[in-house]
Amino acid sequence: MDFSAANTALWNIVIQLGMIAGAILLANFLRQKLAFIRNSLMPTAVIAGFIMLILKHLHVLPVDNNFLEILVYHCIALGFIAMSLRVSRKSKDGKGDLTGLKSGAIIVGGYLVQGAAGLIITLALAYTFMPDMFKAAGLLLPMGYGQGPGQANNVGMTYEALGFTGGRSFGLALAAAGYIVACIVGVIMLNVLRKRGAVRAGHGETAEKPDLSFFQDEDEIPVSESLDKLSVQLAMVLLVYLATYLATWGLTSGISALSEGLANTLNTLLWGFNFIIGSALAILVRVLLDKAKEAGLVRRQYQNNYLLNRLSGFFFDIMIVAGIASIDLQDLTGLWVPFILLAVAGGFVTWYWLKIACKHVYRGYYYEGLISMFGMQTGTIGSGILLLREIDPDFSTPAANNLVVGSTFAIVLGAPVLVLVGLASRSPAMCFLTLGLAVAYWAILALVIFKAGRKKKD
Repeated sequence: MDFSAANTALWNIVIQLGMIAGAILLANFLRQKLAFIRNSLMPTAVIAGFIMLILKHLHVLPVDNNFLEILVYHCIALGFIAMSLRVSRKSKDGKGDLTGLKSGAIIVGGYLVQGAAGLIITLALAYTFMPDMFKAAGLLLPMGYGQGPGQANNVGMTYEALGFTGGRSFGLALAAAGYIVACIVGVIMLNVLRKRGAVRAGHGETAEKPDLSFFQDEDEIPVSESLDKLSVQLAMVLLVYLATYLATWGLTSGISALSEGLANTLNTLLWGFNFIIGSALAILVRVLLDKAKEAGLVRRQYQNNYLLNRLSGFFFDIMIVAGIASIDLQDLTGLWVPFILLAVAGGFVTWYWLKIACKHVYRGYYYEGLISMFGMQTGTIGSGILLLREIDPDFSTPAANNLVVGSTFAIVLGAPVLVLVGLASRSPAMCFLTLGLAVAYWAILALVIFKAGRKKKD
């Protein structure tokens, strides 16, 4: 085997990952040294992604878009698997607390509001000024804003295969716009709320050492013995991902054997959203380990939430950098009008939906809940946490926990949204049907948010 630089297949992965690592470290350095970047609250991974994007288009870096697309695809699934393997903690507020469920309904309700607004815009453009517009393109708004670069990449590629030229770059550009809205608009709203006296000034990035007392539970495996604890966490994540591949392959093979027409509709969707299958399998593994421990078949707890959080954060950071860096701005030619309309509308509808929903659910910490949810619903959970730390630096409110618990519920509640995304792409008539179904499902979630547990609370 040739181990020299001439073997590009051997060294390309090292070159691409090295560039990503360099961009992350450079972004972190700039964020620490330049106050205006630090005050923007833009996540380091987002800054790194834009650095690579700019240098790529200046032909300074030999960025391999195909490799970055592969990286985005795998990292989103690995990140969700790591999150889903975490040991669940019982709420201290009592068994009747529905805040987690309602947080999930708020998140998915946000997807539906964004999707409905997006569909209305692209349908209006398609039937007036832009007859060649891909009518289902508006559904890339909740994928980019609500779910981030990973889903924007996956759905964009699916739509591109169905005739939406530049669909992938359009989705990733919306995801990048979402980060900008999360950081810039989020910071502006923080300053407005501070001037009104609605929130107290926080300390931003506190210098205090974090409390690591949660790192090791009493019945966990040791930090390091013959096999390091981090190795155990990574092995579980990779094993679940292998099972995800086998399960998806089995499902798609079975569907293909039953009906080629059905396979053409579902198989691409199943492979594109394999993270849902991965999350479900990870939850199943977690439940089985809990039951085995209760039955005495397993003596120790193998999962460590702290390390699984670090792994999911690592995979999501890589996903964000690779997703933004792989955007091809040339593919947006002719799509700037719908892009700008969707980007602006996405910020408005998300803010006003959250103002209404969060006021009802997060009583006693409304602004913390609103700001953190807005950061997550336009960017990622990381941008939600960053905004929250400005007004709740010690996480003294449940707002940060609601993001995590709500995201878990949103995985289940959000499954119909993915069905709608696939349905809308089939024909113009399906777009209108999707719009109606989205409104109907939003109404059901609104009932959960505003009516569930009302008597008990009031």
